[in-house]
Amino acid sequence: MRKSKDALGMFSPISRRDFLNGVALTVGAALAPSPLFAAFDAAQDAYYPPAKTGLRGSHVGSFEVAHSLRDGTFWATAGKPIETGEAFDLVIVGGGISGLSAAHFFRKNFGAKARVLILDNHDDFGGHAKRNEFQIGSTFRLGFGGTFSIESPAPYSAVAKALVKELGIDVPSYSKYFNKDLYRSFGLKPKIFFDKETFGADQLVINPAPRGGGESEDSLEGAGETALENFLKTAPLSAQAREDYRRLLTEKKDYLPGLTSGEKKARLARMSYNNFLSDLVKVSPEVVKLLQPMPQPLFGVGFDAVSAQDAWGLGAPGFAGMDLDPAPGKGMNHDAIPNEEAEKYFFHFPDGNASIARLLVRQLNPEVIPGNSATDVVLAKANYARLDDGSSPVRIRLNSTAVRVKHVGSATSAKEVEVQYERGGKLYSVRAPHCVLACWNTVIPYICEELPDKQKQALHSAAKVPLLYTNVALKNWTAFQKLGASVIYAPGLYHTYVNLDLPVSIGGYQCPQKPEDPIVLHMMKTPDKPGLPARQQHLMGRIELFTTPFATIERHIREDLARVLGPGGFDPARDIAAITVNRWPHGYAYQYNSLWDSFWLDGGEIPCEVARQPYGRVAIANADAGAYAYTDCAIDQAYRAVGEISRA
Repeated sequence: MRKSKDALGMFSPISRRDFLNGVALTVGAALAPSPLFAAFDAAQDAYYPPAKTGLRGSHVGSFEVAHSLRDGTFWATAGKPIETGEAFDLVIVGGGISGLSAAHFFRKNFGAKARVLILDNHDDFGGHAKRNEFQIGSTFRLGFGGTFSIESPAPYSAVAKALVKELGIDVPSYSKYFNKDLYRSFGLKPKIFFDKETFGADQLVINPAPRGGGESEDSLEGAGETALENFLKTAPLSAQAREDYRRLLTEKKDYLPGLTSGEKKARLARMSYNNFLSDLVKVSPEVVKLLQPMPQPLFGVGFDAVSAQDAWGLGAPGFAGMDLDPAPGKGMNHDAIPNEEAEKYFFHFPDGNASIARLLVRQLNPEVIPGNSATDVVLAKANYARLDDGSSPVRIRLNSTAVRVKHVGSATSAKEVEVQYERGGKLYSVRAPHCVLACWNTVIPYICEELPDKQKQALHSAAKVPLLYTNVALKNWTAFQKLGASVIYAPGLYHTYVNLDLPVSIGGYQCPQKPEDPIVLHMMKTPDKPGLPARQQHLMGRIELFTTPFATIERHIREDLARVLGPGGFDPARDIAAITVNRWPHGYAYQYNSLWDSFWLDGGEIPCEVARQPYGRVAIANADAGAYAYTDCAIDQAYRAVGEISRA
């Protein structure tokens, strides 16, 4: 029986500020005098996006103009642009890590006095590297609202590593800050939650083979035969499903006998892992349902849309007897190719890679964020009043959506690029000799109409992966202790992953030390639509996220946590202090997939390589330009783009 809204705490006095702030921001911006933007953006202490709760990510006010541009309705009422009269050497569209990195590399090439304007449609910088702050009574807590960490399935390039080092981040020192034994010391282990609607009963059981999605799943003690037996005794699965699951995890059988390793990989690259399980391993549909959502945190889709070859690379069960050589097969996704060097290069800040964005902003304009180290940045409070300060060579202008980028004259001979952007209901225009488009590549054809048609088509193909990164501030985590759970995989619930925050203490920030301490709970959902091709699933997922109100998401959060944690004494009305939902309808960069992208498997022109070609004085960055959803790609693409305009 569903609990009442009151019992769930839907009317409890937690903060739900963002919708109201988003509306107030839009109205206030319309009244701001042009071009004196800094005074409006500041609003002194009232303007501080990291502390906002409610619906964040692509928040109210950040996407409406772009959608109007896409729909062809924007210019009917846009009016004549107001020329700002400002002088810049470079305009960057997009204030995420790629755009900030582009500003950094441009100043290295052209000198520290080079004047740069960064435009971003959101109310905060960092793009998907988003910082969420919480004040839980007297306790300060941080959460990551997007990019999780310095990590990549392939080794960081020399360029990306050099930037990380220049920012002062000592990646090998991570073990000093990470308390890897904290949750284990309280007996916590990864668990699976079976829900009644999908599996016939609500049951929390040990996860015998945790992989993918969890931020601390490698901490499972007792994995192997004992954990598997405990799982099989308690999991609400039919006798056949239990036997099939045991067989899948323990049997060493070649399901493609008579073929060479290369031939097997070629076959596996062309079938989904779900088909591999159903058609070759012949497991129960219950087992397929259990495993289906596991790769969502990597690809935004389940195993219905991930190849069996990639599943093998990711360590999914069923391949122990296949005698596959360790070399990557043709068409494998980067995430599925193990690399020992890459696995060691890992660093997580309490706010994720928002700390990288903040370190870049500090370097570009030291007046914004005080301090001088990669550790003190964690607790440093940004002064948003200085982001668009005219005295700084680099200015970051938030709440500003680029709507037109065009050369002043022919692209082959022009000396300047004009960039028009909407801000608070008014249209503005600024010019510079160079422009880097570090925004989502799918937007570029709408704002840069002079690009060749072939390039526009390639840019349109960069379908973004939708996702929800939800942070729930809890007054304590005693329910997790009582249930013995550190990370919960819930294949049938709204959020499929629920993780206690990674215990990192750094720069004066102290992670929770005992179950009675407040903590941030990280939950993840990707709104996939199993059975459809991956790109179509992403499209449908974007529609779902844009049309789902915060109240609906909040109810799912409260109901699901009550179901999972209720037996441990959790009360959503009592124990939840705040909720921040980072909604990203345009989330991860789309990574190529051997099931859906024939060029990736069989060879041919790579769309992102066509899409990122420079055009006159305009260059293209962002992780989309590399079809690789990682921070190192965002940095590398910024470096390439700046190199191209430097030669223009």
